[in-house]
Amino acid sequence: MDYLIVLSRTLLFYIIITIIYRFMGKREIGQLGIVDLIVSILIAELAAISIDNREESVFLSILPIVLLVVIQVGMSYISLKSSKIRNAFDGNPSVIINNGRLNFNEMVRQRYNLEDLLTQLRDKNIRSIEEVDYAVLETSGKLSVFRKEKERRGEYPMPLILDGIIDYDTLKQIGKNKEWITNMLIEDNVELENVFYAFYRKNKLYIIKDNDLRKWLSFFLIYYNINLKLQLQ
Repeated sequence: MDYLIVLSRTLLFYIIITIIYRFMGKREIGQLGIVDLIVSILIAELAAISIDNREESVFLSILPIVLLVVIQVGMSYISLKSSKIRNAFDGNPSVIINNGRLNFNEMVRQRYNLEDLLTQLRDKNIRSIEEVDYAVLETSGKLSVFRKEKERRGEYPMPLILDGIIDYDTLKQIGKNKEWITNMLIEDNVELENVFYAFYRKNKLYIIKDNDLRKWLSFFLIYYNINLKLQLQ
């Protein structure tokens, strides 16, 4: 009888957790944020305890799991709306290689050693650091790499503003300051809080305002180098 109870509880929690993760959204393991990872560990632990504790009500076992899901979904929504909250939990991407040069200070700050870097470069079929122009360690731990022979600095977009928040690290990388970007916004007659996304490419600042369809489409055209004229009614 005990075996049947354990098997039935295992099957029940398998179905429940599968439904929960479908509800929480699709993300790869390597892309889980801190909150996602904590919630995943706690759900697994609660499910294991509930399966083993046959005397406890199934409802009482499911209740804390549901509470964790509510917390995770709530935090995801708040992070979506607030870049400050998102950065507080997930952090910011780190530039590891800048213009072909290693950023040792950032590597130390992220506790990211040279062997980690070389391993991830080999995963991308890159034999040497000299082949890399620009590399960013994403918040997920994944390394984004731009090769020297395929990409040149200034050819790909450098994000400067996201949801009305200036990225001062990137601003410093391109040799600009707050006064410069403020003057650029004044020239375009745009308030900082109204900027959805702004990036620097080929010595030019491109600004996408909130709810501006024309700028959205222009962004994709610029990014993919598509020479096409749009006729919007």
